[in-house]
Amino acid sequence: MEKKIQLDYQEYSSENELSETYKKLVLASKKATENAYADYSNFKVGAAVLLDNDKVITGNNQENAAFPSGLCAERVAMFYANANYPENSVEAIAIVAKSTNGFLPYPAAPCGACRQVLLETEDRYNKPITVILYGSKKIIVIPNVKFLLPFFFDKSAMD
Repeated sequence: MEKKIQLDYQEYSSENELSETYKKLVLASKKATENAYADYSNFKVGAAVLLDNDKVITGNNQENAAFPSGLCAERVAMFYANANYPENSVEAIAIVAKSTNGFLPYPAAPCGACRQVLLETEDRYNKPITVILYGSKKIIVIPNVKFLLPFFFDKSAMD
């Protein structure tokens, strides 16, 4: 039997089309790329997490010569938010990547490990997390992490 999965998302061509809240989140994630430690790949990623108390937490990728000992920007930001603001749910995350040529024209999506961490946080607070993937020519806004990971693994699998 054939089945289909539908993914609903919004696509924008400019930051100016985003809400003020999302514009600020994208700006914070861009700024976070400045402190990324990406001496091996020269691929800098910034993430900005918006909590339900309007606090914005940023993170960036931190590489290590012993791959894969580094951490992605998304996990740096999410783990900091969850560790320091355990009572506050995550509303949204903006993710931005840049190479030596500047910000990527098209969005870079989170890796599998980051998707799993985002999903766990979404489940932890029983609240969807909006994912904003920034590219200078295209911005994608996804209303729910589960859309990034349709065949997900969560705690219900362990019941």
